[in-house]
Formats: sequence, C-alpha cells, structure tokens
Amino acid sequence: MHIEVTTSPAPEDLRFLSEGIQDYNRRTVPGIAEVSDDLRFAAFARDTDGNLLGGIRAGAFWGYLCIELLWLSEAARGGGIGSQLVASAEAFARKHGFTRARVETTSFQARPFYERLGYAVFGVLEDCPPGHCSYYLKKDLGEVTNGATAD
Repeated sequence: MHIEVTTSPAPEDLRFLSEGIQDYNRRTVPGIAEVSDDLRFAAFARDTDGNLLGGIRAGAFWGYLCIELLWLSEAARGGGIGSQLVASAEAFARKHGFTRARVETTSFQARPFYERLGYAVFGVLEDCPPGHCSYYLKKDLGEVTNGATAD
C-alpha cells in the first residue's frame, strides 16, 4: 500500500471517492438525496453602478442551506445589506425545498449577526483558529413554498 497526499488531486480520483461515498449512503439510508444533487448558488449585492459590494456563496443538500461564506465591503456594512443577502439565500433555498440552514462563523466574525437573524449555536470548536472559536449555527427555515424555482 502507498499513501499519497496531494494538493492537486486528479478529477477522476475525486469522482471515484464521491461515487464511493454516495454508494455507501444509498445502501445505508435508502431514498437519501444524492450529494451530486446539491444546489450551488450565490447572492450578490451591487451598487447602482453595478459594483460588487458583497455577497454569499452557498450550497444546499439534504434539506439544509449551507452558507459557506458571507462578505461585505467595509462601506456596505451596517446598512442591512447582509441581512438582505441572508434573507435572499434563505428564500431561494425554501423555493427549492430546503427547510433548514446552517453556517459556520468565528468569534471575530459574525456570530451576533446570525443570532439576530434567528440562528442558534449548536456547536463550538475551541482554539480554531488559534486564540478564537469557530461557531456552528442552525436555523429552521419553516415551510417550503409552493415548490417554484427561482434563478
């Protein structure tokens, strides 16, 4: 046997791993949605000239909206744009049948912001990054809308 660690894995090797875990998931939890069926999307805030002020990168699978990152320029902070971006991502997720949301943030980032939006801490990873904590938050998005999709 040989163990290889690489920063540039071959796409076919990554595909092999994905197919292996999906096969395991299907056998273990019949009817489970495929991870390959996840929904990747972004929401952007732009000024009237079209300049990017910030945005959200997200994915959704297994019933969860997963906010990967939210960033706003310094000039855009404190004006409600972040709340509007999160609301837009949540609405998009609901329209696609997702009923819950989760996010990770750190002690020097946005925990109070997410808590004001109804997110609750369900886990803490101490000293990550060193000297800080990572917080894992979740939120119930409520009922799914009529199933319509948005672009």
